[in-house]
Amino acid sequence: MTGTDTGIGKTHVASLIARQLVSCGVRVGVYKPVCSGAEFDTSGRARWDDIERLREAVRDEWPGDTLSDEAICPQRFLAPLAPPLAARAEGRTVDLALLKSGADHWSSRVDVLVVEGAGGLLAPVSKTTNGADLAREFGYPLIVVARCGLGTINHSLLTIEAAERRGLRVAGIVLNQARPEDDLALATDNAVEIATRGGVPVLGVIIWQSTAGLQRDGRTVTIDWRALAQCNMSDTRVI
Repeated sequence: MTGTDTGIGKTHVASLIARQLVSCGVRVGVYKPVCSGAEFDTSGRARWDDIERLREAVRDEWPGDTLSDEAICPQRFLAPLAPPLAARAEGRTVDLALLKSGADHWSSRVDVLVVEGAGGLLAPVSKTTNGADLAREFGYPLIVVARCGLGTINHSLLTIEAAERRGLRVAGIVLNQARPEDDLALATDNAVEIATRGGVPVLGVIIWQSTAGLQRDGRTVTIDWRALAQCNMSDTRVI
């Protein structure tokens, strides 16, 4: 999972995908290699909203120790900054080897691993790498989360181009109403423009904070996410 911007709703979409896979009997893991921007509970314990939401999406499928913060996200930083900047603020560095090997926790346990990146594809992950570099290491097809409203055509096409120039396969775009003021009326035309100009399918639209799934042509559809993870873009199926 990547996005055209930060705060675009990647975690919401990733959680929806994980829940749909679980409902289909698929063994699902959730992984976010690195995150930053903690909140503190009443006891002073740091918590990360992205981790909590990903954990909640698959909680019923796993014993508690499997879903520890470390298993879902091996490197966590407090400041709401890009990971290398947040790490520097704490006198730490981003451990790229850990970010890559952390996914091994899930490799023998799951049928599908949903991986959520931090920020967009070119957002820095360490001093020398960005999200695209990490995505290439994992080798999974990308789902790009984009806004519904004005500007999303440009942002989406730039993300598709950046991905393809780096040898990454974009399996589809999800338009998410990340803010209630984003104009849903633009979604249909935006989807056509993105798909036509970018050569990537727009899988559907998610209405503001909806847990019902993707909308397409006024109806709810469920993507076969497992097939999408394993097949070429032309094999995308709606069930």
